[in-house]
Amino acid sequence: MTDGNNSERRDSEQEPITFVDNRKIDPEDRNLSGDQSQPGEVREPSAAEAADGPGPGTGNGAESVIDTEKGAELLADATTKELAERTADLQRLTAEYANYRRRVERDRKTAIDTAKAAVVTELLGVLDDLDRARAHGDLDSGPLKSVADKLATALHKQGLEEFGSEGEPFDPTLHEAVQHEGSGHDPVIGIVMRKGYRFGERVLRHALVGVTDGGADNGAAETTEASDADAGANKQ
Repeated sequence: MTDGNNSERRDSEQEPITFVDNRKIDPEDRNLSGDQSQPGEVREPSAAEAADGPGPGTGNGAESVIDTEKGAELLADATTKELAERTADLQRLTAEYANYRRRVERDRKTAIDTAKAAVVTELLGVLDDLDRARAHGDLDSGPLKSVADKLATALHKQGLEEFGSEGEPFDPTLHEAVQHEGSGHDPVIGIVMRKGYRFGERVLRHALVGVTDGGADNGAAETTEASDADAGANKQ
């Protein structure tokens, strides 16, 4: 008991702890003289604090922003490149499809023209018979004349053309000469034995003709005119 009483006596004899605040309070604004900020006001950093620079976490934030911008630029470049490639592919496919359509249309037209030419070629013999009948006067009147005219009109509408008439210049790609009179260098058709026909740009049948020299005929005509002029002068 004596020891416990002694311990309590020593604790009560210890001096109490006190705190002294040497700052002075301004009687007007009730703030401490060392602190100029208002209650609830955000205090701006001082010059010394600003000189110390940003905190340790600020640099990492700037670097992350730069990395984000670089990533956005790379993504934009990749997107632009891919868009250009897709555009080129689309243009190539469009050109190929246009060429395909033109080729199909050309082949279709060629097939149609070939079929028409084959049918018309089979009718050339009928046209020859009608020409011979016309030459004999059998198509001057009557129902046969109407049929012949309608047939010729229908074939001409489909693109059939006849060629080879007297006086035309001789063309070996269109005419087939079976006789030749004279020795001039300007051959012309003197007689037509069978007409030639073409369908568009395709020659279905060459014309059978007799060729004479146009230059020789012109020379004979000039000689005749000169003889007539001399005869007239002698009469005077």
